[in-house]
Amino acid sequence: SFRQFKCLRRQGGSSRFCCVPFCEASQRFNSVWIQSIRRKDFNITPDTRVCSRHFRSDDVIEPSTPTGRRLLKKGVVPTLFQWNNYSVSTPRRTGVWQMREISPTPPVDEEPGPVDIQNLDHDYCSVSEPAAVDLVLDQTEDLRQEFCLGRFAASDDDIRLYTRFVTYKHLMAFWQLLEPASHKMVCVTRARAATGCSEAGGTNATSLQPIDEFFLFLVHLSVGLTQRDLAHRFNIHQSTVSRKLTTWANFLYTTLGSVRIWMSEEEVKANLPKDFKDYPDAQVIIDCTELRCQTPSSLLLQSEVFSSYKSHCTFKGLIGMAPHGAVTFVSSLYAGSISDKELFKQSGLVSLLKPGMAIMVDKGFLVDDCVSCKVYRPAFLSKREQMSANEVRETQSIARLRVHVERLIRRVKQNKFINQLFTVACLLVNYQNGPLVKAWAKKEA
Repeated sequence: SFRQFKCLRRQGGSSRFCCVPFCEASQRFNSVWIQSIRRKDFNITPDTRVCSRHFRSDDVIEPSTPTGRRLLKKGVVPTLFQWNNYSVSTPRRTGVWQMREISPTPPVDEEPGPVDIQNLDHDYCSVSEPAAVDLVLDQTEDLRQEFCLGRFAASDDDIRLYTRFVTYKHLMAFWQLLEPASHKMVCVTRARAATGCSEAGGTNATSLQPIDEFFLFLVHLSVGLTQRDLAHRFNIHQSTVSRKLTTWANFLYTTLGSVRIWMSEEEVKANLPKDFKDYPDAQVIIDCTELRCQTPSSLLLQSEVFSSYKSHCTFKGLIGMAPHGAVTFVSSLYAGSISDKELFKQSGLVSLLKPGMAIMVDKGFLVDDCVSCKVYRPAFLSKREQMSANEVRETQSIARLRVHVERLIRRVKQNKFINQLFTVACLLVNYQNGPLVKAWAKKEA
């Protein structure tokens, strides 16, 4: 976009200089339309000027009286320069609504030597500051044209912000695994969205490449941008954004959900960190997490989803983590009033546990009578005045290891989601992030 600044006519006793490179009136100062005049790394000052020779005759409003000042028409930019022989053969861009491709002009680094300006008869035109809304619209157009995955490929910090993948290379490696299946994606179409139906094949016309559709979904999940915001950024209709989000949520839920994440005893022991040497049979560390939700209008539903622990309406889910930090179990979401024990029983995790395994839980997780395996849990007083020295040491040891599942849950809850997206967010964590503890990464390497 072109930024414009005020330019005044040369006044009697003061010296004014044209800032356009190679202009014979000198280029002591930079001017107004930086991109058009090809100046690199230049600071604008109140005395910055562009002389009238760089505007076409029909860009200028001639004064109605001999003593009047010449003015520039609204929205014009300087177009006549030495490098185009002071002529323009193609129409110029005259406003923010006239959109066409404009080939970028390289900045000019050369600084022409000073010349004598005493005999030069240049005058300067006055133009008002552009309206702030024009500049905002220009910036919005640039944003919509450029907001795609390729724009952030060189910045791992931006990749982490918008996708939660640690690097661009890491993200592309995951895409290589996902891309073959994306050709068989079942797409939600405009005609069928209202009926809840969808069709396979991905034949709908779209302005986004599949990888940028995936990027759009990750931005929504990771940053929580609204559909209207995403529509502006990706230059598509808001209803299209809604359909793409639903399509990719269904696709990832099905694709990632089909990957077996539960690990065998042998696999867990092969990746067991040294920190767990006192708990060699630990198979999974589990904990429940609650997600705040809107208060239902129905009093009956309010009573079902109200959590006495959070003092708010919530949904509750259970997450299981292998000792080395991988997500190995994700439950469905339940109403917030359900107890941890009841959720554990209904989640289906019990059927995966064998007598030779052990689970590690928080002190409030009283599930010993629900499983046939060993349970590692911090000790609690239970009406006693104090715990024994061995109980204190064991409590500290278990708590030091069990805290990692809380860190894992924190990673999951950095995403913005509800219902089906909860499972997708949990499963993506296995691909997006590195190990929870750096020492474990060294062991795996």
